[in-house]
Amino acid sequence: MKNLKSLLLIAVFTLGLAGVANAQKIGHIDFEKLVAEMPQTKTLKLDMEKLGKTYQDEITGMEKKIEATRQKYVAESKGQTNETNDQRAQELQQEAAKIEQARRFAYQDMQKKQNEGLQPIIEKAQTAIDAVAASKSVVYVLDASVGKGLLVKKGEDLFDAVKTKLGF
Repeated sequence: MKNLKSLLLIAVFTLGLAGVANAQKIGHIDFEKLVAEMPQTKTLKLDMEKLGKTYQDEITGMEKKIEATRQKYVAESKGQTNETNDQRAQELQQEAAKIEQARRFAYQDMQKKQNEGLQPIIEKAQTAIDAVAASKSVVYVLDASVGKGLLVKKGEDLFDAVKTKLGF
């Protein structure tokens, strides 16, 4: 009986030590905030704003041109034949379609350039997180930006260490 108690005590103690040995360090970081604060992201944002303004200026110029043409055609419509007026209306519709096509192209191009610009920024942030986690022996890193908040933040916050690693 005494042997059984000792054996049971050793088993419980061994399992307890194994549980402590297997305890994993957990960290967390607000990934969205990290990426948003990176200097490269701020530069990308400025570049995207410039590109957006360029596209907007082009489209606005096209709209002004078509409006001037429309006003001219309206003023001249009484002195023109129905066939000419119909042809001019069709011309204005084609120009309006070109403007809409330019808007779609601008939107798609900006989305593409933003995605291309964000990809290396995200990779750089992930690499820094991996390096900091490894240096601190953190096995799991949770994204604190998902769902905007962790219910229990007992793990290590890696935000400042990753910012330092990235140099900002």
